[in-house]
Amino acid sequence: MTETQFTPRVFSGIQPSGNLHLGNYLGALKRFVDMQGPEMETVYCMVDLHAITVWQDPKELAHSTRELCAGFIAAGIDPEQSILFNQSQVPEHAQLAWIFNCVARMGWMQRMTQWKDKAGKNQQNASLGLFAYPSLMAADILIYHATHVPVGEDQKQHLELTRDIAIKFNNDFGVDFFPVTEPVIEGAATRVMSLRDGTKKMSKSDPSDMSRINMTDDADAIAQKIRKAKTDPDALPSEIDGLEGRPDARNLINIYAALADRSVEQVLADVGGKQFGEFKPMLAELAVAKLSPISSEMARLMNDQAEIDRILARGAERARAITAPILKRTYEIVGMVS
Repeated sequence: MTETQFTPRVFSGIQPSGNLHLGNYLGALKRFVDMQGPEMETVYCMVDLHAITVWQDPKELAHSTRELCAGFIAAGIDPEQSILFNQSQVPEHAQLAWIFNCVARMGWMQRMTQWKDKAGKNQQNASLGLFAYPSLMAADILIYHATHVPVGEDQKQHLELTRDIAIKFNNDFGVDFFPVTEPVIEGAATRVMSLRDGTKKMSKSDPSDMSRINMTDDADAIAQKIRKAKTDPDALPSEIDGLEGRPDARNLINIYAALADRSVEQVLADVGGKQFGEFKPMLAELAVAKLSPISSEMARLMNDQAEIDRILARGAERARAITAPILKRTYEIVGMVS
């Protein structure tokens, strides 16, 4: 059997659960922008079906979906060049997810560390959607026959499951229909840590607003949060080995490197020997220059929500031009009569 040649296509998404922050930008949005170009088609999604695996206030979910769309565009995603939409407007995601629920095994889902972390000791009261989340994620990716998915380290296990589901489906039905997708995990700050504790991931759920830089923060707020970021008393090292056991220093250096589009090694070669009192103003200046234009553009876009809705509707229409024939062929392979 001749190996199928799949069209190079990128897919990734972010949950519209509010408080878009620096970790989302460096770990996802900036990388999404970098992948735009003639080499691969890019498909980016606000995954609102994933968001409701835990309770969401309906009004806040609608607002967060539009705000996230504004964030995508303000960060540099061109809705004419990339396909940009919210997941619930493309029903093929959920339809393929049911097929994959019947392909995936319970044991696979139970091994997912995010399920264990989010459900904790309260698994009996967690939603079925939260348990089946990775199957829907696989459908999100494979309904586009996506060949590459930019993700953070915390989603790597889900990508491995996506590959397992694709392989099992192909083997079960004797086809070479779904691609074995490649995760794209790279960059200096794919996992951005808290400004108050370099051992914890930057998170919107942290009770301290000083722990994160929100993409809606103005220049003054950005600079203040960096000035007050936790550090240690030692000077910065000149080589990467000198960051060992210094999580707060490593985090700030990683952020600088990612914002400056430089390697950590290059940054340390320049700042090695400096105290944080000298380095923090450098980082604050860089962060304000890179981030405050994004927050300003987000605010401008949110003043015209009808235009955001138009962009999302057009994106969904373009997405369905890809997903509908892939789902139709999936149904034929499974034996469903249409």
